[in-house]
Amino acid sequence: MSDAGTISVLGICGSLRQGSYNMAALRAAIALKPAGINVTVADISQIPLYNEDVRAQGFPAAVETLRRQITAADALLFACPEYNYSMTGVLKNAIDWASRPPDQPFAGKPCAIIGAAAGMAGSARAQYDLRRSCVFLDMHPLNKPEVLIGQAQTKFDADGNLTDEAAKGFIRDLMANLAGWAKQVGKKS
Repeated sequence: MSDAGTISVLGICGSLRQGSYNMAALRAAIALKPAGINVTVADISQIPLYNEDVRAQGFPAAVETLRRQITAADALLFACPEYNYSMTGVLKNAIDWASRPPDQPFAGKPCAIIGAAAGMAGSARAQYDLRRSCVFLDMHPLNKPEVLIGQAQTKFDADGNLTDEAAKGFIRDLMANLAGWAKQVGKKS
């Protein structure tokens, strides 16, 4: 936490699509956050496909930036789309790059997950896979509330604004809980 008690959250969206419902959900989370939280959104669009031969020569600049952002953040907020019953390759690739030694930056980080998908389950399967990666990387995922925005195409307007009041309520609660979780987990670190 900063000297002023502000909680620094890094948002990471697993979709690069211009009209991404998950980026729209991340924007909604920023708008619905309580006072005392500052959210920065990582740009993972320039991260190359993971290649150990490349990493052996040093991290690419985009990966170094992401690793620094993760290290500096008090908490992480993942916006997790679902492709083919799992998290996106874009998100998994960013996590794979950032998690390489030395100094794996995810360890000990409180995190939360939101997700929007066209199907009824609202990215539940992808979020489950992401949670498994979080456990392996020693992150501390927030359990409740779950934010699963199903049939996303009916929950956002043409400008990408979240219109579903129930989803807004879940996101608002998640952001408040993430603030408390970051303070609780941060005391242990």
